[in-house]
Amino acid sequence: MSTDRVKRVCVIGASGKLGQYMVRLALERGYEVVGVCRERSVPKLAAFKDRITVVPGPTDDPEVVRRAVDGCDGVLTVLVPWGVRQYASGTAQAVLDHARPGARLVFSCGWHITRDGKDTYSRMFTLGVRIAAVVGKLVRAVEIDDQVEACRRVFDSGTRWTVVRGSTLEEGDSQGLPVWSAHVGDPVLASDRTRRVDFALFMVEALTDDTLVREAPAIVGRLTPSALAHADGTRDHA
Repeated sequence: MSTDRVKRVCVIGASGKLGQYMVRLALERGYEVVGVCRERSVPKLAAFKDRITVVPGPTDDPEVVRRAVDGCDGVLTVLVPWGVRQYASGTAQAVLDHARPGARLVFSCGWHITRDGKDTYSRMFTLGVRIAAVVGKLVRAVEIDDQVEACRRVFDSGTRWTVVRGSTLEEGDSQGLPVWSAHVGDPVLASDRTRRVDFALFMVEALTDDTLVREAPAIVGRLTPSALAHADGTRDHA
């Protein structure tokens, strides 16, 4: 999809840090932006007042999502596994059900998601995910397995999707468009750091990058040591 075909973009999860970066970047590209967030979080979008349309409500509410994505050429979705009520998979399903045919759908998640089982993880990483999953469920705060289910539904859909798998995020000035690999475990990803603003940049850029359709890129910061060390051989889609 060329840039001139993207006019209206929906950001689902617009009030979070990643969401706000995506809103700003989309506006900078001249897109008409619709943002979805819980009603109590609407004040977080005050900086964009009168520049975007806000649809308040739970991001897993099919009716809220239906109204928000109406007429949108692209949908940027933050898959957040809040609580223990299948919030992430509910959000993904609502987007898959109601986005217009042919729309570019770009979803965010972590490295722990695997599409084909060919990703390789360190023992420390795997242990950390398992502990987070158990503790999160015990305190009823997050449900990591639900993010896995959400991505499975996306992978199985016939839509024009991209699932962007982010490494550990940090704040800071942009380093430019991150580099990516098809599989976690690739040496280029070893630094495991990406600026949050650059994660958002990759998401927004994916709207018009047809090489990323039905890909699940794992990303890392462009100026991290591992990215610089493998610059000559990296699958760099900057």
